[in-house]
Amino acid sequence: MKRIAIFQCDLKVGGIQKALINILNEIDCDLCEVDLFLFDKESFFELPKHDNLRVIYLKPYFWLNRLVYFELLRRFAPISTPAGEYDVAIDFNSYRNECAVGAITAEAKKRVMWIHNDVEIKKKNEIKYRILWHFFKKKLRYFDEFAAVSPGITDGFRRCSKITDKRITPIPNHIDTDEIFRKAKEPSDFSPDADNYNLFTMGRICRQKGFDILIGHLASVVKKRSDIRLFIIGDGPDREKLERQIRKSGLENFVTLLGNRTNPFPFLDKADGFALTSRYEGQGMVIWEAKALGLEIFISENLEKYNPSVPGRRDVAEALLLAERKEKEYDDLSEYNGNIRESLKSLLGF
Repeated sequence: MKRIAIFQCDLKVGGIQKALINILNEIDCDLCEVDLFLFDKESFFELPKHDNLRVIYLKPYFWLNRLVYFELLRRFAPISTPAGEYDVAIDFNSYRNECAVGAITAEAKKRVMWIHNDVEIKKKNEIKYRILWHFFKKKLRYFDEFAAVSPGITDGFRRCSKITDKRITPIPNHIDTDEIFRKAKEPSDFSPDADNYNLFTMGRICRQKGFDILIGHLASVVKKRSDIRLFIIGDGPDREKLERQIRKSGLENFVTLLGNRTNPFPFLDKADGFALTSRYEGQGMVIWEAKALGLEIFISENLEKYNPSVPGRRDVAEALLLAERKEKEYDDLSEYNGNIRESLKSLLGF
């Protein structure tokens, strides 16, 4: 029986959180005991129930500790874990210091950190991340291996971290298609106009996700076709800014902000297409969720390296201008998920 420790800050709304839930659903808990360490009891997602899955809540660091050099935290603010050795200790978050300290101070045969984003581009684009990286970068040396959510982020991570001698296993985010298909059929009062081409996007409304870029594309599209509608599922710090852009572009009748949804799949199930124009990603799990529901996918060309089997569009506006409603067919992503399953087994030692 394998023993696995996983450290994650919380289970609030977010792609990292959903990715973890999907992995917990995928891991065979008959073959292992999993201790999940969380630093916040608030949860947006429902945890799987299993006798061998134990959730342990720990006290988070005060937020200013993010601006303390990691070596000091490791030495003077250790995270207490149950006695006994784990086969693998995982920092699933990779951003928060308490997750790294927990994975490092826990007694374990192997320590793994999950990498969720294109670190190289994120550092160039976000001053906040550059500051955090300055304080926490030395934590990387304590990990034996890394898991990257797409092969497209590994080279940038190596360049930024200067880690060249440790294994990085690409493990894309597992997609729970059974859950998607089941939840897609749950009741919903949402009913888009069937005469329109109904386009969806989903994610945190922030600069990285590039919703402003998509709105720019839509502004040019509606000049030539008036039957397209965009629905945005999600919320975030740039919502008001995006609303101003929508009004300034005269798109109030073409764009609907739906906010966060506990179950977005009945909405996506009634869509015709899905678009994502992020400035950068780690992978883009929402792309694969939409793909599972048979939606036509429109992603900008820069996202293709994070999703090698999904073709990017050089001109998203032109592609949307030509988009037509098509018969949809569910895709259980069996090959995609099968490859992830084998990579997980290898990483965890099954």
